[in-house]
Amino acid sequence: MTELIVAIDEPDYGHARVVVERTAPVVDWYKVGYEAYYGYGDLILTLLREAGKRVFLDLKLHDIPNTVGAAVRTTAHTGAKLLTVHASGGAAMLGAAAAAKSAGMRIVAVTVLTSLAAEDLRAIGIEAEPKDQALRLALLARSCGIDGVVCAVDDAARIRSECGPGFTIVCPGIRSSGSPSGDQRRVATPADAARAGADFIVVGRPVTKADDPAAAARAIVDELRPS
Repeated sequence: MTELIVAIDEPDYGHARVVVERTAPVVDWYKVGYEAYYGYGDLILTLLREAGKRVFLDLKLHDIPNTVGAAVRTTAHTGAKLLTVHASGGAAMLGAAAAAKSAGMRIVAVTVLTSLAAEDLRAIGIEAEPKDQALRLALLARSCGIDGVVCAVDDAARIRSECGPGFTIVCPGIRSSGSPSGDQRRVATPADAARAGADFIVVGRPVTKADDPAAAARAIVDELRPS
C-alpha cells in the first residue's frame, strides 16, 4: 500500500513540532527538507527519532561525485531512511551516492521536478518531454545502484513498468480533489498515485496548513486505501 509522508516545510520549529504531535497517531513518515534541516535540523530530527518516526531527508544533493559521497556519509547520524540526490548529477555522482549510503538507508534520485513543464525543460536545453526525461533518469539511477526515484505521478506507472517492483517510487505534487496546486505544475490526487504504483506520496501544505492536520492526514490515508 502507498504510504503518506508529511512534509515538514515550516519556517519555525514550534509549528513543525505541533504538526508532528497532531499527526503522529496517523503518520509514520515525515519529510525534512531545506527549510527545516537548515533552520532547526537537530531539533526536528531528534523529535522524530524520539517519536519513533521515519525520516525522509530531502536534501537533493547535486555536486561532484566525491562531494556527494561525503555528504551522504555525513547524513548517517540522522537515522534517515530515505535521502534524495539529483539524478541529473550523472552516473559517477549517482554511483558515489549509492556506495556511501549507511545501512538501512535508501537513496532516491529526483528526476524532473513537479514544478517543471515541457517549456521549462526546453529553457534549460532539454528537448525531451518531462515523462521521457523522467524515465531516462530513472533508468540511469537504477543502473548506478540507486534504490528509487522521486517523480511526478504522471511518470510513475511507466517507471514502475520499466524499473520493476523493487524500485522505490516517491511522488510529490499531491493534492486532494479541489485543493489549490500552489507552485506545482504537475499534480495528482492520492488515489491517482496509488493506482500508478507509488510507494510513497509527499504532502505538505494540505496537511500542515489545515485547521486539523490530523484529520487532513487521515483523509489522505483513507484515499490511499484500495477501494
